[in-house]
Amino acid sequence: MPQIRPVSDLRNNFSDISRIVHETGEPVFLTKNGYGDMVVMSIEAYERKLYASEIYFSLKEAELEAKSTGIRYSHEEVFSDLRRNLIDKVGEDEP
Repeated sequence: MPQIRPVSDLRNNFSDISRIVHETGEPVFLTKNGYGDMVVMSIEAYERKLYASEIYFSLKEAELEAKSTGIRYSHEEVFSDLRRNLIDKVGEDEP
């Protein structure tokens, strides 16, 4: 269940809010005059959301590209290309 608190709790009960966002990994929603004003979350939760968002947008971009072109790659073609790129990258890093 989401935690909804008045924005004044950020000043008056900061340590309690900090404990909640770190222990639960969930955000705390802050209200001002009875309306939603802001969200407080831990850095770890924020980074997880950001990472998930980046993956979502990358997948959406790939889906749009797939719809606009008839080119398709097999599993073997994709992994072969990845292996080749990794080998090239490792070769660049060696002295």
